[in-house]
Amino acid sequence: MIYRETGQFKANYQDDQALFPIDQDRYVIYGVLAITFVVVPYLLNEYWLNAILLPFLIYALAALGLNILTGYCGQLSLGTGGFMAVGAYSMYKMMVAIPEIGIIPLVILSGLITAAVGTLFGLPSLRIKGFYLAVATLAAQFFLVWMFNKVGWFFNYSATGMITSPPMTLFGVTVTGPEASMYAKYLFVAGLVAVFALAAKNIARGRIGRNWMAIRDMDIAAELIGVRPLIAKLSAFAVSSFYVGMAGALYFAVWLGSAEPTEAFDINQSFLVLFMIIIGGLGSVLGSFLGAAFLVIMPITLKNLLVDGLGTESALAEHINIIIIGVLIIGFLIVEPHGLARLWRIAKEKLRLWPFPY
Repeated sequence: MIYRETGQFKANYQDDQALFPIDQDRYVIYGVLAITFVVVPYLLNEYWLNAILLPFLIYALAALGLNILTGYCGQLSLGTGGFMAVGAYSMYKMMVAIPEIGIIPLVILSGLITAAVGTLFGLPSLRIKGFYLAVATLAAQFFLVWMFNKVGWFFNYSATGMITSPPMTLFGVTVTGPEASMYAKYLFVAGLVAVFALAAKNIARGRIGRNWMAIRDMDIAAELIGVRPLIAKLSAFAVSSFYVGMAGALYFAVWLGSAEPTEAFDINQSFLVLFMIIIGGLGSVLGSFLGAAFLVIMPITLKNLLVDGLGTESALAEHINIIIIGVLIIGFLIVEPHGLARLWRIAKEKLRLWPFPY
């Protein structure tokens, strides 16, 4: 009764292949968008913005990019932190050199530059896969961070080696820098994430997405039926790096405001985003958001419970957090490899029959 397709007839192919063909799904999406853009701004404060909302949205965008590569195309990558650094430093150089073109084009250009770099480092995927590809992308992670740390041109020869986001405006409202409005920062990031999440959903449902999934499931069989591995794999690296690069640009320019490569974009970032898609669900746009929400909110909840509530030392609480994440990853890989997104799909399947016996 709550979630039932019965009686929802489609009169043409376009309606049947709609992004959300079931009315209940469409209403949920409308509700989420209304809460995101109407309700949340009224409840917004600096703590919620900087501790929860901005990291959740930015990491969700990065997880979405990695999910395109690993979840949809089956190409394991450990270079997410390095590609985020490419987006961040591209954003910084263009904010200093050509600020007049606007912040939205700059974010997109940062993603395009990262897509070109990601495609270059994706060339080994044409010959290697699995563990060996993971090692190749790990090499990209270390090389990119080393380059941004050692080549002075990238940080304009600053004595500290750090990059700082200059103030930029959108429709006359400051969205970067110390004087940025928290409402403008939130709505700007939320709007970009919503648009590109919708784009990723459509790409995954189209011909390109089907080619990615064919390569993921069995690359030899996919090649036999006409899928070109060169185009499929490199397009996955390009689109994935585009999303990760935009996440890196927002991570630096809007959230942190300043960054240093060995701290902001180290290997821990790559593992964190990988854990997000494992827990959230591989090959799922929803899973990217669920995994990002879980790994952003859980450490804060544990800290409030253990440190503020029970008086536990901060170092011990951090160790407990790492242990819980590790146990959850092992548990999901064994019990439910498709993560939280699969649990949501199971819940919807049960709602189709409720209140009748299963």
